[in-house]
Amino acid sequence: MNNPLFILKQTYGYGQFRGQQAEIIDHVNEGGSAFVLMPTGSGKSLCYQIPSLCRDGVGVIISPLIALMQDQITALEQLGISAGAINSGMPLRDLLRVRQKLENNQLDLLYVAPERLVMEEFLEILDQVNIALFAIDEAHCVSQWGHDFRPDYTALSLLATRFKGIPRIALTATADQATRKDIVERLELDEGKTFIGGFDRPNIHYSILERNNPKKQVLDFIRNHHPEDSGIIYCISRKKVEDMAEWLQAMNINALPYHAGLTPEVRSRNQDRFLREEKIIIVATIAFGMGIDKPDVRYVTHMNIPKSIEAYYQETGRAGRDGLPSNAYMIYGMDDAAMQRNWIESSEAPDIQKRIEHQKLNALLGLCEAAICRRQILLEYFDDSCEPCGNCDTCENKPETFDGTIPAQMALSAVFRTGQRFGMVYVVDVLMGKEDERIIRFGHDRQSTFGIGAKLSKNEWQNIFRQLVSQNLLMVDINEHNGIKITDKGFLFLKKKDRVNFRKLTEKQKRQKGKSPRKARIELDNNLDQILYENLRAARQQIAKKRRVPAYVIFNDKTLIELAKVRPKNFEDMLEISGIGTAKLKKFGQTLLDVILAA
Repeated sequence: MNNPLFILKQTYGYGQFRGQQAEIIDHVNEGGSAFVLMPTGSGKSLCYQIPSLCRDGVGVIISPLIALMQDQITALEQLGISAGAINSGMPLRDLLRVRQKLENNQLDLLYVAPERLVMEEFLEILDQVNIALFAIDEAHCVSQWGHDFRPDYTALSLLATRFKGIPRIALTATADQATRKDIVERLELDEGKTFIGGFDRPNIHYSILERNNPKKQVLDFIRNHHPEDSGIIYCISRKKVEDMAEWLQAMNINALPYHAGLTPEVRSRNQDRFLREEKIIIVATIAFGMGIDKPDVRYVTHMNIPKSIEAYYQETGRAGRDGLPSNAYMIYGMDDAAMQRNWIESSEAPDIQKRIEHQKLNALLGLCEAAICRRQILLEYFDDSCEPCGNCDTCENKPETFDGTIPAQMALSAVFRTGQRFGMVYVVDVLMGKEDERIIRFGHDRQSTFGIGAKLSKNEWQNIFRQLVSQNLLMVDINEHNGIKITDKGFLFLKKKDRVNFRKLTEKQKRQKGKSPRKARIELDNNLDQILYENLRAARQQIAKKRRVPAYVIFNDKTLIELAKVRPKNFEDMLEISGIGTAKLKKFGQTLLDVILAA
């Protein structure tokens, strides 16, 4: 049982390691520490689970979300792995039972939250236990430059000194260069090895659209492309979460809200239903999602922009963890940038951190207004690269660009001459020479900028203003009734007479503005295989319901697809199917084999 490949096959049901998994596992098995950066769904968990099974002692996994520990433990138990958790949300009886198993060396894996791990009482227990390794999951939480900094993580540096000689492995899917450096320094992993496995998620299709009747845009997207699928919809506030969930329910769509303002009981119940049921949507703030292991989430929708490319990458990474086709669909507007900038400025963060957060937001806005492959921009942000992917909206409908220098100068001049206190609609009316009562009252019809932009349409000017905000030449001040102001960068642009290019809003693109991405429904090549796949899904759901566990814990969709295509005739053949190990074969094999033989 000390052979990683044997464990991979017998326990997990996979014939070979992917990417750098084998190298990482060998390194940790030999007692080495490591920092691991791998995309969501690439099998990071195996990099600490298998060494925990190979090495003598228990693997201690530090995870930030207590609510999801039990689901991870349930999945491990189906594989025949002894796993437990110690956290503040457990009944005393369960906590004592796990503690006894820990002290008797009967656990392969133990999950704890960072705040529990650093308690002296708990550390004293660990002093008496044989420990195989420490794994710090979601390691970006340790960095103040990361998109989800958590102060509790900073104390984890004590592992290096208190438990010398025990390997430590820190893992994350999202970290730019500054965050990576910070993680390695704070966790004292300088003498360890760094493994970077790339960031590309080729199964995800990226689409970013201008907000235009957002509820209808999202409803059409779901009905046209994901009527039978589970998905996540992110909203910017609790109020918007509840409003969207209620509206979808009124549209006969199975949607549940999730945010920090709900009672713990309601949050727990809604999360539990999302994990265990199929064809279900969770509408949430960003409080939801970290550590979600549900592999069959077929889409992630953002109704507002997140705060950074890291956050966007991690949140969209919750779709298609099983590697099957999935969608990342975002709609955004100019007010999103204003709200995010206001949050940055009103925070108590030091100035240097505010500057970094503004830079991160600028990079995200650049992604939104991109005229080139979205995947290229995403990967380049993380120092990775790819050719134009053909699997994003800008590759499928390449935007035209134009020299926007003169219109940009006109727009900034109009903002300046109207006092930098009016909203976009008003300034556009001035540029177009609209004889509005307010414009006349304020005397802006006598300004030199009045009517100078009459050759462009209202939609074209709105497109220009949105891109001026995304390029940080203009900003929207939400404390001043959404008045538009010129930024320092904008004044520098006027002074230096720089050039600027914009995406062109063509007639073709106007017609395609509401076009949704390609369908991501799982469809097999022939009808008989498709019917068998659906029957296997139904059998899986029955097994899961009986055991009160999520369906994906039994087998994931990829395994069912392979079963439907290959149609194994006996247990020996079934062991050749990816995702079927000996423990699961013994528990569930006969039920699925009966379905296959009856087809």
